Amino acid sequence: MKKVLIISYYWPPAGGPGVQRWLKFTKYLPEFKIKPIIYCPKNPNYPIVDKSLMNEVPDGIEVLKFPIFEPTSSLEWFFGKVLRRYSAGLIPKNKKQNVLEKLLIFIRGNLFIPDSRVFWVKPSVRFLSDYILKNKIDTLITTGPPHSVHMIGLQLKKRFSLRWFADFRDPWTSIGYHKDLKLSKFAMKRHFLLESKVLNNSDHIIVTSSRTKQLFSNLSTVKTTVITNGYDNKIKTNKRLDIDFTLTHVGLLTEKRNPKILWNVLSDLVNEIDDFKDNLKLVLVGNVSQEVIKSIASAGLARFLINVKPVAHADAIDYQLKSQLLLLIEANTADASYIIPGKLFEYMNANRPIIALGPMSSEIKLILEDTNTGKFFRYSQGEELKNYIIQSYNFFKKKCLTVDSNNIEKYSRFNCTEKLAKLIKS
Repeated sequence: MKKVLIISYYWPPAGGPGVQRWLKFTKYLPEFKIKPIIYCPKNPNYPIVDKSLMNEVPDGIEVLKFPIFEPTSSLEWFFGKVLRRYSAGLIPKNKKQNVLEKLLIFIRGNLFIPDSRVFWVKPSVRFLSDYILKNKIDTLITTGPPHSVHMIGLQLKKRFSLRWFADFRDPWTSIGYHKDLKLSKFAMKRHFLLESKVLNNSDHIIVTSSRTKQLFSNLSTVKTTVITNGYDNKIKTNKRLDIDFTLTHVGLLTEKRNPKILWNVLSDLVNEIDDFKDNLKLVLVGNVSQEVIKSIASAGLARFLINVKPVAHADAIDYQLKSQLLLLIEANTADASYIIPGKLFEYMNANRPIIALGPMSSEIKLILEDTNTGKFFRYSQGEELKNYIIQSYNFFKKKCLTVDSNNIEKYSRFNCTEKLAKLIKS
C-alpha cells in the first residue's frame, strides 16, 4: 500500500470547515490502496473545537504530532477577547477598529509571515526528516491555510526526492482578508515571494475551484487540478421539517457577509403578506458579527432571529435537514468569487432548496444550476430574490416546498477521494 504523508494544521478535535476536507480524504484513501499518515500540532490553538469529530478519525490511522508555539496563545492572557474575535473572523472594518485591534492586526500581518504558525516550520522539518528517512516516504501533501504548512513542504522538498502536492483550500495573497492585514511593503513583498516559491516548487497544485486554478495559472506553470470539497454519505432521513418557514444559515457571518438586500426583502414580505410574520423564522448557526445582528434589527426582523452559537458538526447537519430554506452567503467582492464554501455540498446533500448570494463571477451559480439544488442571486437582484422567496413561501404553505436535485453524486467525498487517489498514483 502506497504511503502518503499529509501535513495539516487542522485535525480533530478541531471544528469548523478547515478540518473536514482531509478528515474525509483519509477516511476513503485506504479503499484506493493508499495509506495516509497525518502530521499535525500536538498543542494547537483551534478557534473552534468539535470533540465529536474524534469519532470520525479512521481506525488504525497513524497520526504524528509535534508541539507548536503560537504567539497568539501567549498573547491571549492579555488580549483574550479581541484575539478570540479575530480568530473567529469577527474583527470589524478598519474605521471601526480600536487602537488595540489595529495594533494586533498589524503585528499579525507584519511580524508573522505567512501566519502565526510560522514557528512550527523549522522544528517540523527536523522532526519529519527523520521520519521520512526511516519510513521511505516519497509522497507529501501539505494543505493550507495556514500557509506556513506549505513552507514545511517547501523545505522537505529541498531535502528529499519527494513528490509534493500543495493543496490550497483557499487562495493565499488573493484571499479576501489579506488586504485587511495592514501589510507594509516589505511584508507584502514577502508574502508574494513565499507564495511564488510554493506554487513553483511543488510538483502538483490542488485547488477547490476553477477560479482559483485560473488565478494560479497566472502565477505558476505547475500543473493544477481542481478537487472540490464534498458531502459525506447520501443522507436518508425522515427528519421532520420545521413547522415554521425557516431560513437557516450555517457558518460564519462577518461584516463583509452581511446581506442587507435579504433582510430588506424579508422585511418587505413581513409587511406585505398577512401571515408571513406568523411563520417566518431566521436561524443563524455559528459566529455572527454584531454588524449583521444590528442590520437584522434595523430591518425589523429581530423577533424572528435565532442565533445559535457554533455547534458540533452533526448538529449543524440536523439544522440543515429540518430547515425549509438554506442560506449561502458570500461577500459581494471579486475575492469571494474564488471560494466555493464546503457547506454548499452539505446543503445539497440535505436536499433542501438553497438561496445563495454572492458576486457575479461566483462558481456557486453554475453548481446550483447543474445540480438543480437552488437559486443564486447577485446583490443587485433584490426583486428576483423577493419573487423567489414568495414562490417558496407559497409552496411552503401547500406543504410542497421541495428540491428535485440531480447530478450531485460527483461531489460525494468518496468520488472526490477517487479523483485524488488517481492523481497520487499517476
